[in-house]
Amino acid sequence: MNDSTAGQKVLFVLTSHDRKGNTGQPTGFYAPEAAHPWAVLRAAGFDVDFASPRGGHPPMEGGEQDDPVLRGFLADAEVRRKLADSLAPEAVRAQDYAAILFVGGHGTMWDFPDHAGLARIAASIYEAGGVVGAVCHGPSALVNLKLSDGSLLVAGKRVAAFTDDEERAVGLDRVVPFLLAGTLASRGATHVPAPNWQANVVVDGRLVTGQNPASADGVGREMSRLLTSGA
Repeated sequence: MNDSTAGQKVLFVLTSHDRKGNTGQPTGFYAPEAAHPWAVLRAAGFDVDFASPRGGHPPMEGGEQDDPVLRGFLADAEVRRKLADSLAPEAVRAQDYAAILFVGGHGTMWDFPDHAGLARIAASIYEAGGVVGAVCHGPSALVNLKLSDGSLLVAGKRVAAFTDDEERAVGLDRVVPFLLAGTLASRGATHVPAPNWQANVVVDGRLVTGQNPASADGVGREMSRLLTSGA
């Protein structure tokens, strides 16, 4: 553990939404996108808490993969305890956290964009000098996120997110309520894509975003770097 990070906390936000539109297909937070940043941040000495729009036990997908980092995450007693009863936004004290990470999963597209409580927490952390991270569909939390002066957090910033082409490739471009990358661009962000499924992490100041599951480890590493460097 790094003594300089001991006691510092990062809040992971997970979707509470469990269905992909009207398809009947289950969804939830995408477990590897939580596991890989968690492993990086825990190794750096950070404590990680979990929150979700509705609190309680969030739905999960992707937990069946043969991935040693994911297995370690799902087997960790503290993770299991915290996932069983994730914090509701109204129970979160933003001043307790040095950073916030919006974990992906298709469910986020329904319950992240217009959640006032999540926006309040993220804006408070950011304006206090903290780091905001998001991976894959997690940047859906950023499309309407305004700072205290009324400006959009992403306006004028370079970002990565699940691309519209990737959404079409998985056949859900007509299921999700909006296309993420294009919507971020419409909010004044510069969307920086990589080829489908390739790792892509974009850092703009204290905003760290990743394109897809392959980017989750890198998002964790860049967040850890910013937090430990005091940037």
